[in-house]
Amino acid sequence: MEETKMNSGLGKGVNNRDILFSKAVKAGKRIYYLDVKENRKGDLFLAITESKKIITGEGDNTKVRFEKHKIFLYKEDFEKFMKGMNETINYIYEKEGPYVPQHEITDDLSDSPLGGEIEINLDF
Repeated sequence: MEETKMNSGLGKGVNNRDILFSKAVKAGKRIYYLDVKENRKGDLFLAITESKKIITGEGDNTKVRFEKHKIFLYKEDFEKFMKGMNETINYIYEKEGPYVPQHEITDDLSDSPLGGEIEINLDF
């Protein structure tokens, strides 16, 4: 699930209230926040935050915390960053293939990527 927020006319600085544009990408136990902010010089930059939910303990002793990591990316680095990101992602795809989401098992296989057929090949 993705969520987008846009603000206009905000003051300069790097506080959370000074986010000009935000995109939240929910991915399993992680949420990636892509925030456009403005520094004191008036330059826009991208703040990427990974937020991961950490649950420890059980029952009444359950504790929830969020582990966060941030990087700041300025426009003069966008092209090199994207080139490096694309090369890295392509390397993973070449080694492992693209990610294919797993579908829930149901009695109706008409929506299956296999077209309703299941092939089982067991070698011993």
